Amino acid sequence: MKKEFKILSINISLKKGEQKKPTQKVFLKKDFGIVGDAHAGNWHRQISMLANEDIETMRGKGIELKFGDFAENITTENIDLCTLPLRTKLHLGNAVVEVTQIGKECHHGCEIFQKIGDCVMPRKGIFVIVLEEGEISNESNCYYHI
Repeated sequence: MKKEFKILSINISLKKGEQKKPTQKVFLKKDFGIVGDAHAGNWHRQISMLANEDIETMRGKGIELKFGDFAENITTENIDLCTLPLRTKLHLGNAVVEVTQIGKECHHGCEIFQKIGDCVMPRKGIFVIVLEEGEISNESNCYYHI
């Protein structure tokens, strides 16, 4: 069964350690990630994704958050990312990515954790690699199969 979801924001940073900023469209390069993002490269965490629904739970704890504040490359809506099995293929426009990691070890020094003692990215964020390249934007049709 085909399940659709949305991209709410695409976020990149030119250097590691910098805040990720929203951008209109990007090119996903096979075996690399997002062209122009500092975290791209030939490894298993080419692109990070986080659902807006999970960001909303953090906003509910009294913190103001913008897209990219968790260093996520792609902010989604209408998909429970952390429940996807490894190797799930997500279609983002003409590009195809594959889930390689769910969650990550938190470096408790992150700004959000320091402010409220919690961070959703280590539990709810996912990482993907690019299998088929293409340009994506907030207007891209997105889906996966279950």
